[in-house]
Amino acid sequence: MKYISFLIFIISIQLGFSQTFVKDSLNNQPVSFATIDFGNGYGTFADEEGKFYYSEKLYKGIDTLAISALGYKKKKVATNQLGNSVLLNQESSMLEEVIVTATPKGKYKLVTLKPNGHEDYFKCWLPTIESEIAVFFPNNSPNTKRISKLLLPIKTEAKNWDKRHKDKHEKRPFSTLFRVQFYDNNNGLPGDVLTYEKILFIANQDTDPIFEFDVTNSNIIIPEDGIFVSIQVLGYTDKDGKLLPNKKYKEVETKRGTVKVSTTFRPLLPFTDQIASKHTYVKRIFHNNGEWVLFDQKNIKNSNLLKAGLNNYGMGLKVEVYKDK
Repeated sequence: MKYISFLIFIISIQLGFSQTFVKDSLNNQPVSFATIDFGNGYGTFADEEGKFYYSEKLYKGIDTLAISALGYKKKKVATNQLGNSVLLNQESSMLEEVIVTATPKGKYKLVTLKPNGHEDYFKCWLPTIESEIAVFFPNNSPNTKRISKLLLPIKTEAKNWDKRHKDKHEKRPFSTLFRVQFYDNNNGLPGDVLTYEKILFIANQDTDPIFEFDVTNSNIIIPEDGIFVSIQVLGYTDKDGKLLPNKKYKEVETKRGTVKVSTTFRPLLPFTDQIASKHTYVKRIFHNNGEWVLFDQKNIKNSNLLKAGLNNYGMGLKVEVYKDK
């Protein structure tokens, strides 16, 4: 990936990209990973510096961008007035709603809620920028519980290399940035976020099949009525872990004309039929007003995973369960 940043710079000149920074109106600091909604199902994310690119040549007919981020008021900007920076105002009422909890003390038992993974390519979700996946974990006792680690099943290769007689070949490199979110339970759907901390991790071709991601320092206490834990692809990164501009769709020429196909990102996410209850929820960031739905055939049509009975992403947790005083 060492030439990618240079190529993006050249392409941006050729296609007439404009470069814009999303900033906090109070302190002029970058608003990292803000959501840039182009409308009509299109969109992207700003990088850690609040930077994003827009081009009229690539996004024809779009006259307004809707820019949003957790803790800020959404702002609409006309594309013909898009300048070097966009300032977002903090949403004080939202910030006040974030649940602040003291770090638990005393003796605890570390309990593992086992993940459920596998190596079958055809039983995996292909992550896209537009989709976020959340898994619900109920709270089955009154004890204080703090999440220590996320146990995330992943599959790094899109093909089974041993079956293609390429098991000795070097794995194709990639570097994908994920964002983690924690939500409270709002009548059975992900509700308000429990922290505005930016919790990120990078997966690549060398990441373990069950990736253990330590979130102890985020001090996430599981609410009485359970918690939703989500992961979302932000896109590929360069060799230094910086988010690159990522196209949401690939345009494929067919006999019927140009077809837009969602861009998928590695690693893949194994889904399972080994969990009795349905506890996986999805949303498409730039569609349906970003509303959450249960991953179920009643809500999602034409899903090969659902047709095969693969209803859940097999995320697991390590949880500190504190003893009653």
